[in-house]
Amino acid sequence: MRDSHRIAPYLDALRELAPLIAEQRASFDRDRRLPEGLFAALARAGFFRLWLPKNLGGAELSPFEFMEVVEAASALDGSVGWIVGNGGGMCRIGGYLPASVARAWFASPSMYCVSATGAIGTAVPVEGGYRVSGTWPFGSGAHYASHFMGLASIKDAAGNSQPPMCCYFTREQVTVRDTWHVSGLRGTGSCDFEVRDGFIPADQAHPFLEPAPSDPGILYRLPPLSMFAWTVSVVPLGIARGALDAFAQSASRKTRLGTGAAIRDREIVQSMIGRIDIEHRAARGLLVEAMTELMAATDVGGERLLRARGLFRATCAHAGEAAVRIVERLAAEAGASAIYESNPLERAVRDVHAAVKHVAMNPSSYIVAGQLALGLPPGPGRF
Repeated sequence: MRDSHRIAPYLDALRELAPLIAEQRASFDRDRRLPEGLFAALARAGFFRLWLPKNLGGAELSPFEFMEVVEAASALDGSVGWIVGNGGGMCRIGGYLPASVARAWFASPSMYCVSATGAIGTAVPVEGGYRVSGTWPFGSGAHYASHFMGLASIKDAAGNSQPPMCCYFTREQVTVRDTWHVSGLRGTGSCDFEVRDGFIPADQAHPFLEPAPSDPGILYRLPPLSMFAWTVSVVPLGIARGALDAFAQSASRKTRLGTGAAIRDREIVQSMIGRIDIEHRAARGLLVEAMTELMAATDVGGERLLRARGLFRATCAHAGEAAVRIVERLAAEAGASAIYESNPLERAVRDVHAAVKHVAMNPSSYIVAGQLALGLPPGPGRF
């Protein structure tokens, strides 16, 4: 499930990049994207190949190995973790595309594919493929992407829309709109992107919800929506861990006004940190447990898979809520110092609140989990 030797190179690379991230962090908010050099360094270190099949030169990490890498990146900076989670997760498309297409695209180490599922465009069948038009929001990493994925649907003769397809575009076909003016995760550059009457060959599209894997690995057999949720739901826990580490470092230096005693020596602070650490571990452990069951249920199918998917999405929402509580409690205890941009907690508060707004962590997932627990059929929705 987890091989420390497989993830060691990525954790080492993050430690090496940590000074650069700290040095350039101010530009994340100013430019609303990661610096080009940092993005390129992440690509060279292989962070955008975490879920690429091994037969294409990828790492094909397990979900749990992937989780640990993304958490470590998110602990350094929320925007860095978000980009690693998106890029490292989206290379999973190598397990669905024809081998010839995937090899051509991933021949370049800088290959990064943006994915956006927040809107559905239109696809018109033509000879050899489709003509696609649409505008998609939340294109994380759009400024440096080589490829883009947007959902589009075909209308049948009666005018009814068919289930959405994943349609892949080259950078030349896409117009990036400068829409990313936000509070948190500013460095992700998650701008809208647009395609107008762009042609894509038939082998550069596949069903969104039930693609036929071209690779037999478990990563590519797991439900696509669940795996999509995993790539971002692990980020808030990493942000929370980074906030906890930052608070612990500060508490060893900062003294309580009028006493000269270090904050960390106060029992009330020690108790709070103990509770927070357990809450973090509990939320993370529940998320791991849900993924373990999802993997076991995938090839069984039926009612077990349905329940596993419902539980999994609810635990994603729970992990996000736990991360928000942790970061907010730490910032409150830190006091006025936590409002300064120089304090990592200020950024963590903004980033964690932005991260949990993602549909993957929407509290509506509890409704589905509750319906299943009550023996009711799950209502319509994406889970």
